Amino acid sequence: MAFRFSRRISLFKGLRFNLSKSGTSVSVGGRGGWLTFGKKGTRATVGIPGTGMSWSEKIDSPAPQQSTPTFSLLGLLVQLISLASILLLSGIFIYALFMTASKQ
Repeated sequence: MAFRFSRRISLFKGLRFNLSKSGTSVSVGGRGGWLTFGKKGTRATVGIPGTGMSWSEKIDSPAPQQSTPTFSLLGLLVQLISLASILLLSGIFIYALFMTASKQ
């Protein structure tokens, strides 16, 4: 049996940051439809809300790996969003800790 890990963080309505053992991705959409952008390409998912039925299809695949590193705008965007999320969550935690300490 293999170990699996995944976590979705909702940044705001319609935008989610996804963390998993295999990497990170960003999902944009709403109830009934999502576009997910990650290192494995772009995936479109549509479903019927409340039924558990959905259809997912890869609509774009990444280019084959090259021996030299290449600049990826999507990779940079995902990294910046993850850094901003971590900083935001850290700031909220430190603020809550400070407020708790100042009340005592």
